[in-house]
Amino acid sequence: MISTEYANAYTEILEIIKFIPDSDYEKIPTDYIENFQKNSNSNYYFKYNPKKTLDEQNVSKTTKEIIALLYRDFWANNEKKEKILQYQENKRLQIEKAKNEKYNPDLIFKQPDSKNQIKEETQENKEGSMVRYKENIFIRFFNFIKNMFK
Repeated sequence: MISTEYANAYTEILEIIKFIPDSDYEKIPTDYIENFQKNSNSNYYFKYNPKKTLDEQNVSKTTKEIIALLYRDFWANNEKKEKILQYQENKRLQIEKAKNEKYNPDLIFKQPDSKNQIKEETQENKEGSMVRYKENIFIRFFNFIKNMFK
C-alpha cells in the first residue's frame, strides 16, 4: 500500500498535468500516468489554478519533486538535463562530504587524548564546583585516636 503523502501527490500531479500542453503530456510514458491514476487518493480534492505558480498554491513538496523528475526525464533538452544531473551530483557529493566529516570512520575509534581530558576536569573543578573529599572511616578513626594522644 502506498502512503497517503504519495497518494495525495499523485492526485495533485494528475490535476496539474491536465493544464500542460499536449506535446509535453505525450512525452510522459503511459505507464507513469497509469501508475499516478492507480495510486492516487480519490478522497483528496485538489484544484489547480494555472494563473498562479506552484509556490502560490498549496502543492506538497513531494508533488514538486515528482514534477521536477518529470521535467528532468521527459521535458528538458539534453543540455538542461546534463546541468540538472551535474547539480544533483554536486549536492550528493556535498552531503556525503558532510556525513564523512561528521562520522569519520578513521576518528570514531581513535582514543581521545587523556592529558587533555585531565586538564579539562581539573579546570572544571577550579571554576567553581567544589570537590568534597571524604576520608575513609578507618583513616578517620586512626586520626581520632592519634589526636587523643597528642
